[in-house]
Amino acid sequence: MFTKAERLISLRNLRPKKKEGFLKIISIFSFLGIMIGVAILIIVMSVMNGFKTDLTKKILGLNPHIIIEPNSFDISENFVANLKKNFKDISLNRSFTGEGIIISKNNTKGVFFKGVDVEEKNINEFFNKYKFKGDIKDFNSNTVFIGTELAFNLNLKVGESINLMSSVFINTPLGSLPKQENFKVAGIFKTDFIEFDQNIIFLNIEDALSILDKEKKDQNIEIYLNDPLEANSLKKSIQKMNLNYFVYTWSDLNKSLFSALKLERNVMFIILTLIIIVAAFNIISGLTILIKNKTKEIAILKTLGLSNKSIKKIFFLTGLTIGFFATISGVILGILFSINIEKFRLFLSTVFNLEIFPSEIYFLDQLPSEINFYSIFIIFIISIIISAIASYLPAIRISKISTFRALRYE
Repeated sequence: MFTKAERLISLRNLRPKKKEGFLKIISIFSFLGIMIGVAILIIVMSVMNGFKTDLTKKILGLNPHIIIEPNSFDISENFVANLKKNFKDISLNRSFTGEGIIISKNNTKGVFFKGVDVEEKNINEFFNKYKFKGDIKDFNSNTVFIGTELAFNLNLKVGESINLMSSVFINTPLGSLPKQENFKVAGIFKTDFIEFDQNIIFLNIEDALSILDKEKKDQNIEIYLNDPLEANSLKKSIQKMNLNYFVYTWSDLNKSLFSALKLERNVMFIILTLIIIVAAFNIISGLTILIKNKTKEIAILKTLGLSNKSIKKIFFLTGLTIGFFATISGVILGILFSINIEKFRLFLSTVFNLEIFPSEIYFLDQLPSEINFYSIFIIFIISIIISAIASYLPAIRISKISTFRALRYE
């Protein structure tokens, strides 16, 4: 692609003479700009990949992988039996969810309540994993488990009583009033997912059905898989079995959250790519100045028989070399920072005495980072393409240089 002579002359252009100090400065800025732009892009993409992975793990730890809700028909025992028969590597729970208002001595709070059977394997594992205070053995009829944030907001402790008000109205001597039932706080759980800990409560499934005047036939079926990523394919299989039920996967229930993350990631990618493009303009400026300073040398090369195409390739290679090595340096720097991002965060937090990415906002104990080599490859290719375009544009001027005029006025 490039001859030996073209490569040698191009390398000479990378070592400006002393009188070309300004050109050297532009070359350094071009190199640093592309390197830093690529590094930041890789770091940001790695952190956002880490956020998505950690958030997905938390969601999968707190939610079933598939939920089947009755539509116009109740979920029959025959359908449940067929599920167990056709899909061996799944576990099933029954649950029921609703909305209500907790009334304590000091405050009230709207909540989502979930009726569960603590004897079922997945529910038992959840409480054993996230139980903060209380005993799971005390979780029975007319008791609730609440999150740490809700307990703090309502100033509730294990053993205290609350009233749960539902949206169902009952007739009383005073007229139609919302149905209320009294519950004892049997325990407090802590998932470190603030939204979950302050808005979700668990109660016995019979109590959940009772407070909304529902029956067992209104229960949902929750499915847990060995591989949650197979949820969408299993959903299609279930829908083929019966179209009379609503079937949701964990990704369906969190679609808006993942869509927002994807949008944010794409916007950040575009913005940071613009940094690389701006840095590449220095290559255009540098090569333009270099070509102007080398007008006489270009004319001499033309008289020696070098074609415009060959001379273009020389200056194109000069700019591309800067872009290539800046990109390589940026990739290495980005990977090193991504691997040690948590150490870097702790260092900055200590030096500047401020909390970066507080856990109460981002639901994470540490700053996550997940290096995706496919993304890095895409970033590398984009940076090289930008550098190639920035190197080619100034080289077009070479064909307009007149050999006669260049040598005449020198």
